[in-house]
Amino acid sequence: MFSKAFILAFVGVLGSSNAEMNHMKMGLRAYEPTSAAVVEDVNDFSAGSIVHLDLEVLVDGERQLFPLLPGVQCPTGHTCRSRTTDAQGQAQAPMISVLKNNMKTPLAMSLNWEELNNELNTVVVSNNFCTRRAAMAKAAGLAAGVSVATVSQPAYAAETKKVKMGSDSGGLQFVPAKVSICKGDSVKWINNKGGPHNILFDEEAIPSGVDSEKISMDEPLEEEGETFVKKFDTTGDYDYYCVPHRGAGMIGKLTVA
Repeated sequence: MFSKAFILAFVGVLGSSNAEMNHMKMGLRAYEPTSAAVVEDVNDFSAGSIVHLDLEVLVDGERQLFPLLPGVQCPTGHTCRSRTTDAQGQAQAPMISVLKNNMKTPLAMSLNWEELNNELNTVVVSNNFCTRRAAMAKAAGLAAGVSVATVSQPAYAAETKKVKMGSDSGGLQFVPAKVSICKGDSVKWINNKGGPHNILFDEEAIPSGVDSEKISMDEPLEEEGETFVKKFDTTGDYDYYCVPHRGAGMIGKLTVA
């Protein structure tokens, strides 16, 4: 297992000229395995595509890919994965090639491959969970033949999370007490045990500009199974509680990202 610093240095060496490679040959020989290189072949995305290789290595127990310069071959004894770019240099997801090569239906002819590729790339590169989730949902929709206009609607990738009002054993609490959702998602509160219950948001502990009265439920739910659903479009933290049972600790927190 190599350190990340060594891998980066190693990749830099692979991108150097032949003269520099010969100069460094003796220094790299100790790290060079004797088995043959393995290259995972992925066919070109489209005419004019350029195939690049990513070196696959384990760094601190995690599998990582390090891009090699165009034209550099996979080092002996290592596994490389091919990566395609179009004529403008935009990276294209390997899954696009797999789909195009295996889908032999009229649907494949009508798919918007560019939009699908954009969503798949977002899934890979984004550090934001909500962004990745939305991109995955849109990519799945596009692959199923849903139109770009439909998957581009804000509510297309939205989800609804459930919160019980009262635990199954009759405890006066929200289950779960803390919930995280994405902007545009909804929360469904379900009257469970120990009712009646209601929902009141603390106007001092919600995002600026949000009207606590519009998102609260003043009238308590009496019957088990009754629900209250609310959609949230403003990011931030929201504190709320059940008025009849606040003193017993029936409080909750919602985070909208």
